[in-house]
Amino acid sequence: MNAALAGLTFLVIGDSHMAGRDYLLLTLHDALEAQGAVVHSYGMCGAMAENWVNTGIVACGRGERHDKGAPVEYAHQAEPTWKIDDLIQKTHPNVVVIELADAMAGYGQDPMPKAWIYQQIRALTGRIHAQNIGCVWVGPIWGNEGPPYHKVATRVKEMSDFLAQSVAPCAYVDSTKFATQGQWPTTDGQHLTASGYRSWGGDIADQIARLKAQNQLK
Repeated sequence: MNAALAGLTFLVIGDSHMAGRDYLLLTLHDALEAQGAVVHSYGMCGAMAENWVNTGIVACGRGERHDKGAPVEYAHQAEPTWKIDDLIQKTHPNVVVIELADAMAGYGQDPMPKAWIYQQIRALTGRIHAQNIGCVWVGPIWGNEGPPYHKVATRVKEMSDFLAQSVAPCAYVDSTKFATQGQWPTTDGQHLTASGYRSWGGDIADQIARLKAQNQLK
């Protein structure tokens, strides 16, 4: 086992990429644990940053996983949102990992709603920073263009660049650097196949380990 993250507890939150049983809820969680971390993972389908700050309902399900346990998925059903303050109190993390981009990027809208996105980012990162906890924000993957999500490469790049400029004091992980456009196939234009989620989860964990080695998990 690579013990690069030994002694650290991670709270990982995300959107639908974190909510499915065979998505990052499985692969990123496993990859962080393989590097020695204790991990608590939560995902909410369709979630934006504001959904982790305000009480509400997500319409299409959620998932969670804790330490060595199996992923638990509540799919295709309305569920109450988890609030970041409650999860921090429950899990006592050293680092929060935030995987949020696709539901906020305004695919199919022009222009990208930057002010609205920025407001949400600051609300969420402010809650984490107030607790003096390190954080990492994971940006979007390329996916495939077209319906039903209307994801396009130009907007993915625009969103990734905007997050890189906006998420401090969180460190930023640029997922567009892990694969070329079309390299990781999708099932629906947005969500990856099992092999893609294995690659993405492993790449995120490796990047986080590098940030730790560079003392950038603040």
